[in-house]
Amino acid sequence: MAQSTKLKEADGQELPGYLSEPSTGSAKGAVLLIHEWWGLNEHIRDVTDRLAREGFTVFAVDLYHGKVARDEATAQQYLSALDWKQAGEELQRAAAALRQRSPGVKVGVTGFCMGGAVALFAAARDPEIAACVPFYGIPGEDKVDVTKIRAPILGHYAKTDDWCSPDRVDALEKKLEAAHVPAALHRYDAQHAFFNDTRPKVYSQPNAELAWRRTVDFLHARLG
Repeated sequence: MAQSTKLKEADGQELPGYLSEPSTGSAKGAVLLIHEWWGLNEHIRDVTDRLAREGFTVFAVDLYHGKVARDEATAQQYLSALDWKQAGEELQRAAAALRQRSPGVKVGVTGFCMGGAVALFAAARDPEIAACVPFYGIPGEDKVDVTKIRAPILGHYAKTDDWCSPDRVDALEKKLEAAHVPAALHRYDAQHAFFNDTRPKVYSQPNAELAWRRTVDFLHARLG
């Protein structure tokens, strides 16, 4: 599998992140992947590689520019300091770079926790995003109007979650439905971050595998 730590824009400028491509050299679409509040750590790199093995060109955007949190206090500090406007601009630049390096490619976006919220934010900002897959993330109404999203959404949410609570998921679903945004929001009998296999206290293998298969199938259908 060809890998690089950077994605180049048309002018040669490199965007911070981690690029992974299928070993066949022929991708079935491109995906922007957005990290959790921890930053672009080894777990996110592993997920990026896994998605590339499914046939996609995947770029994990590094919104923290090299910083990785090792504890929750630092992660909260990084999340609180995140400049959403700048993050949106970086994501649009990354999507444009993916399209430039492979003209005609369809670009989707996915993310986890903070990254799930940012994925919805990115889809609302970029009308060319072809698919959006948030994992247990919902942006605040002060950050973005999700009714502006035009891409189909496949969401993965936990039934036990203090941040993306079931009530917030229900409200998101109703808002998207009222705006005629095509969305399927799945609920799992699991805890927040159930997909993260480096966190044994919350990782749920059966639910993670189901969410992954749904995600891959959805991205193949929308980006292929």
